[in-house]
Amino acid sequence: MTNLVSLKDVNFIYEDKIVLDHVNLDIEKGIFMGLMGPNGGGKTTLIRIILGLLKADTGSVELFGQPIEKFKDWHKIGYVSQKSNAFNRGFPATVFEVVSMGLTAKIGYFKFFKQKHKEKVKHALKQVDMLEYMHQNIGDLSGGQQQRVFIARALVSNPEFLILDEPTVGIDQKNIKIFYELLHDLHRNKGITLLLVTHDVGTMTQHVDQVCCLNKKLHFHGDTDKYNALTDTELSNLYGHPVNLVQHNHQ
Repeated sequence: MTNLVSLKDVNFIYEDKIVLDHVNLDIEKGIFMGLMGPNGGGKTTLIRIILGLLKADTGSVELFGQPIEKFKDWHKIGYVSQKSNAFNRGFPATVFEVVSMGLTAKIGYFKFFKQKHKEKVKHALKQVDMLEYMHQNIGDLSGGQQQRVFIARALVSNPEFLILDEPTVGIDQKNIKIFYELLHDLHRNKGITLLLVTHDVGTMTQHVDQVCCLNKKLHFHGDTDKYNALTDTELSNLYGHPVNLVQHNHQ
């Protein structure tokens, strides 16, 4: 399979502290991967390195087969950050306007917004079942609805690879189920490769193809069945503290 992301012997140090320690990771095209680990384990740093927001101290990073230093096709990568706790609900923008911001990388700032761009925004909103809310203010929506809008903003540039960083924070259980159904549709029916960063281990492992456990080092990378077969003791060794894996059934 083709690797969309390839990290080789990646190290990152911040204020004399090792954040990432010789991380090797390949993300294959068509995979739904879950990334987990304790707070401070380096997950966010890893994502920022993949997005080109941070540079590894040593090691190499390739995106779509190119060294990250030469990679230009950033529209191929969509990103949905943690937004629920930090989003300003008074932000004066409609759903349509928020999603259209995702086209900036393609059409540039202050460029004329053509009809074809408007259709792209509508299509992205339709993909997440939010088209009927396009004229509403983003701050008037529920947490789950807002997150769908932010996914639409990431989808509007038609990415091949979508990164979601703790996307279910602040979303109630009913909407989490709907959210995972959306991810399944994007993965299976739209062919988008997904990387999901989450602490919701029990729910996540029901949906992803592969699991990575990062705690400075990449301690585990394998199929979900192999991860679920780990004992509590093995999990605790991965996380550096006692862990009990609880499986949830939200079907």
